[in-house]
Amino acid sequence: MWKDFKTFIARGNVMDMAVGVIIGGAFGKIVTSLVNDILMPILGLITGGVNFTDQKVAIGNTGAELLYGAFIQNVIDFLIIAFCIFMITRAFTKASEKLKKKEEPAPEAPKGPTQEELLIEIRDLLKNK
Repeated sequence: MWKDFKTFIARGNVMDMAVGVIIGGAFGKIVTSLVNDILMPILGLITGGVNFTDQKVAIGNTGAELLYGAFIQNVIDFLIIAFCIFMITRAFTKASEKLKKKEEPAPEAPKGPTQEELLIEIRDLLKNK
């Protein structure tokens, strides 16, 4: 089992996935900062100074609250991250298509003589002997 585990970990795609998760976490922080520090203040300015992260609705007299503003902010975070990943993936796909060489069909091997031509050649050789 240990040997199988080491083989699994040593595969390139597992390492690539780990790097992707780490970079994705850092990228998520950048996008969250973009949303919190740039987009949400602009959106609040457009909506008359409303700060979405503070938006909530009290539920009855229990003190419980629905924090729908935080939900809206998380949805915006998700959409921005999804769009950025889409653009990066699209750019990578386009670049890799350009780098791939168009596979040309292999030239056909020269055709040898047909069976009839070989028999005629053998006949002619036998005649000359």
